[in-house]
Amino acid sequence: MKYGHFPLAEAEGTILAHSIRLSSGRLSKGDVVTRREVERLEAEFVETVVAVRLDPEDLLEDQAAEAIAGAIAPDGLRFSAATTGRVNVYAKENGLFVADKAVVDRLNRIDPAITLATVADHAAVRAGDMVATVKIIPLAVPGLKVQEAVELLRNATPFEVKPFRPHAVTLIATELPSLKTSVMDRTAKLLEQRLAPSGSRLVREIRIPHNADRLTEVLTELHLGDSSDPAMVIIFGASAVADPQDVIPDAIRRAGGEVEQVGMPVDPGNLLVLGWMGDVPVLGAPGCARSPKENGFDWVLNRLLAGEVPTSYDITGMGVGGLLMEIPTRPRPRDLAEKTPAVASVAAVLLAAGQARRMGSDGQHKLLAEFEGVPLVRRSAQTLLSSQVSPVVAVTGHRQEEVEAALAGLDLTTAHNPDFPSGMASSLVTGFSHPAVAESDGVLVMLADMPGVTAEHIRMLISAFRDAEGRAVVRAVSNGKRGNPIILPRATYGAVLRLEGDVGARAIIETSGLPVVDVEIGPAAHLDVDTPEAVTAAGGVLGA
Repeated sequence: MKYGHFPLAEAEGTILAHSIRLSSGRLSKGDVVTRREVERLEAEFVETVVAVRLDPEDLLEDQAAEAIAGAIAPDGLRFSAATTGRVNVYAKENGLFVADKAVVDRLNRIDPAITLATVADHAAVRAGDMVATVKIIPLAVPGLKVQEAVELLRNATPFEVKPFRPHAVTLIATELPSLKTSVMDRTAKLLEQRLAPSGSRLVREIRIPHNADRLTEVLTELHLGDSSDPAMVIIFGASAVADPQDVIPDAIRRAGGEVEQVGMPVDPGNLLVLGWMGDVPVLGAPGCARSPKENGFDWVLNRLLAGEVPTSYDITGMGVGGLLMEIPTRPRPRDLAEKTPAVASVAAVLLAAGQARRMGSDGQHKLLAEFEGVPLVRRSAQTLLSSQVSPVVAVTGHRQEEVEAALAGLDLTTAHNPDFPSGMASSLVTGFSHPAVAESDGVLVMLADMPGVTAEHIRMLISAFRDAEGRAVVRAVSNGKRGNPIILPRATYGAVLRLEGDVGARAIIETSGLPVVDVEIGPAAHLDVDTPEAVTAAGGVLGA
């Protein structure tokens, strides 16, 4: 391949290396220069073009990318069409991305023109996540180099997605008088959320005093073959493991099991225990696993869910990259070649769990106030259902039974958030954890106390989201001032699931690196009814 400046007399048959803007239109990078293009260039007094002339054995960038990507074993993977020399690779199912660094490095050292980039080894991925990209740097590459890459990939697997396997999980939680019941309840809920991507389920929870004798007894008496799914035991201790002879590792040994590892070079996550009862893994969770933030517990749990058998050698090799405490995880919207489908799917999460503290002490609930004879929470749900969102998940909490009764008969799903007193973050996590929501291209988040929002407003937001090909945050505004509802794209879901406390999605929007599209919907973007006076002023009638 010859690259350089070509006089127009020699340019026919070359391929443009850069775009050229003409008064009669634009010639794009990658276009083949035909006689007609030469005449257009001559007419505008262009004398030379920057282009390449292929040698007989050269392959164009898209041909080369397709050939190399086509040599990768396709199990569990989906490949985009080649464009601008790039083929993106996506996970077809939830699982564990496992890379062979030696193979990837060998491929990248065949020729600088040929590149393969992947996500981190042993990263947990969801169906639809981009896991790798093949990129050809120049406009063409020698065919012999492409063939060398193809032969390498046909004889060695550079990466794969190991699908998660559903497990039947037993949770054992030890108790001390200082440990609040609410903490244990939240621990169980968070564990269920961690298990959800694998289809695993929590089959039983056992709470016992924090001592080795009682834990040994429970481990000995467990019937772990009751399910067709492989079993797993996870132990949350009321007190952190301080020694290899502490309560959890001691009980595993006394119950006839083996302890593979106590401690790991991942922070947070140092105090993890991994043992086995026969072929059943027993995980002693570090205290940080009571938080939704990524920690060493997730790294070992995901390997087990994907059918791997991590050893002491594997765990002690996790130190590089294991400093997680000060590294904020951000969404990664790098997905340029493969566009979201033309009609991006949008689910909705209706937040209806709040305690309505500003309504006073007489028991009135703003979401049950009637607007034109319809409870506000039902009116908000009907607004969503008459737009283009599907599915709709209503998150309930305070006065659950009454709120869910007001929603009865509607084509939606309710999801109760038992941790609603902790604030909005827990309700967002509850809504985004619903499997149907997780599969959508975007999630519209709507507060249930906004009577001014209409189905047309929702359709305007969805239209803007689809115009942005599902890769932008879309936000309702009034006179340019941010408001609600909002639509969050798939790239932000992981960050939402890590939220804690009485916070919403503002920090995610500001740090995601994604474009933000504001849609003017007028005063409705700011009208939420938090007080009895606001309800009345908006046209509502309060009951009990």
